[in-house]
Amino acid sequence: MHETIGDHPLWHIAFLPAPFNTVHSDTVVITWIGMAIVLVAVALLAATHPVTKLSKRYSLMELIVTGAGSQVETILGRNGLPFVPFIISLFMFIFVLNEIGLFPFVGKSPTADINTTAALAVFVIVLIQIVGVARKGLGYFKHLVIKPLGLGIPMLPIMLIDELARPVTLAMRLFGNIFAGEILLVVVGAVILANVVLSFHIGIPITIPISKLANAGPIVIYAFNMIIGLIQAVVFTLLTTAYLITPLSDEAH
Repeated sequence: MHETIGDHPLWHIAFLPAPFNTVHSDTVVITWIGMAIVLVAVALLAATHPVTKLSKRYSLMELIVTGAGSQVETILGRNGLPFVPFIISLFMFIFVLNEIGLFPFVGKSPTADINTTAALAVFVIVLIQIVGVARKGLGYFKHLVIKPLGLGIPMLPIMLIDELARPVTLAMRLFGNIFAGEILLVVVGAVILANVVLSFHIGIPITIPISKLANAGPIVIYAFNMIIGLIQAVVFTLLTTAYLITPLSDEAH
């Protein structure tokens, strides 16, 4: 039995140079589907405003916006309130991409592809730099030199490494957790199809039908992957919010 993990069908783009001339077509298409799901969900929630009558849909929207706004304000203060729509959108998008691969006949979760998580991480980090420069000018980068200067100058290389490592850790954490869940499903599926039986003798012959017992495995793994998908969407969003502390902070505070 031969199993392959991580293979993707490719689209070839003739006018781009290598390695940018090949695209994982399944990742792109499923990401588009995820975008459509999020846009429809947000549109349905937003359609409840302005309020004409109370409804479950409006209550759900109010719960999401109020909860996210409270969390963002707790971390970032009043300066963070304009970023509440972005934080909500980022969470919903990543959550849908994490979970969409669990549905039959859809394919792999886009966040199980390092290209997707790397793009998300780079986008977030670049946005943070733009916000910092827009609010504080080039003086924003003073946060890389801690005080006193006698300590800050020797520590500058470490601070730079920490800054450059942020997109790497964001991308790898999300990718690793979602990809590991898909590997678990492949492994359990291979065990079920292999019809594995464990036999041994300890005074009496004992036979354990491993493959039959493994039939319950996918249900457990699906539930586990759903929880992990939610947790990783929360972690990515909270880290993004935390990274916004520096560019949005007021020097006076």
